[in-house]
Amino acid sequence: MKGVTKSFYLLLVFVMVLSLAACSTPAPAAAEEPAAPAAEEAAPAEKTYQDLVVGFAQIGAESGWRTAETDSIKAEAETLGVKLQFSDAQQKQENQIKAIRSFIAQQVDVIGVAPVVETGWETVFAEAKDAGIPIILVDRRADVSDDLFASFIGSDFVLEGENACMEMGELLGGAGNIVELEGTVGAGPAIDRKKGFDDCMAANYPDITILESQTGDFTRAKGKEVMEAFLKTYTGEINGVYAHNDDMALGAIQAIEEAGLKPAEDIIIVSIDGVKGIFEAMAAGKANVTVECNPLLGPQFYEAALTLANGGSVEKWIKSNEGIFRADTAAEDLPTRTY
Repeated sequence: MKGVTKSFYLLLVFVMVLSLAACSTPAPAAAEEPAAPAAEEAAPAEKTYQDLVVGFAQIGAESGWRTAETDSIKAEAETLGVKLQFSDAQQKQENQIKAIRSFIAQQVDVIGVAPVVETGWETVFAEAKDAGIPIILVDRRADVSDDLFASFIGSDFVLEGENACMEMGELLGGAGNIVELEGTVGAGPAIDRKKGFDDCMAANYPDITILESQTGDFTRAKGKEVMEAFLKTYTGEINGVYAHNDDMALGAIQAIEEAGLKPAEDIIIVSIDGVKGIFEAMAAGKANVTVECNPLLGPQFYEAALTLANGGSVEKWIKSNEGIFRADTAAEDLPTRTY
């Protein structure tokens, strides 16, 4: 019996050892759950007008029309809460280029510029493009490829010249002699307003002669000076004056009166822009017609700027709404003029 008991205990110990070994065997690893996908980055919030930072390179203050445009740009920025960096170039292209480079350095969202002349913008516009800053041309075009600017906001200057031509032709009865006061040499409006007017005259009024055409630099003082010279050179021959803007026309009116003649009667006055001063002259019987060129472009400018700042696209040419105003309604129209 003793041998059996000893064998039984040995067997029991052996079984217990096996059991303990079994308990210490690691359980098979649970299958790993796939890692949760990384959360997508949230899209940046769209800018509002209050987030918008805009640089604007203005030509200067050469006319009442230009001042009205500047007031529109500044007032609309204040109304909308846009942060505006504004530069007055004082009629110098180099100042505008310097301002644009400053805007690029400040990393503004959009740059607006009214180019003083059409050429010479490729390098600085390319710099803005490389910096990812869209450029909006305001009221004047630049002679650059379409990929260097986002949009042009403004008038059809050729059409303005054509409208002035048709008004002048009708007022002169299809015959007579006129002089032309051009805008700044090389400026888009001067080039196009001359082309529209001169081509229209050649095509429709062969009996109207343009005696001479000379720049008055879009200013009243220069317009008066050039008109004085015309009156001396062509004494008694001038039947009409076509001025590329109202300020030059107002200068011409002064020169005509000082020469002892009656503007709008002895010499027909047709001009472009539609500033309050020319409506006052028409109401007083001293001017005949103004073809409107709307300077109140602030709302359209900032609407386009916000769209571009948020990665959207705008029309390549955003046209302003304009009309033709004549002396017979000037007194009635005058109270509604805001510039």
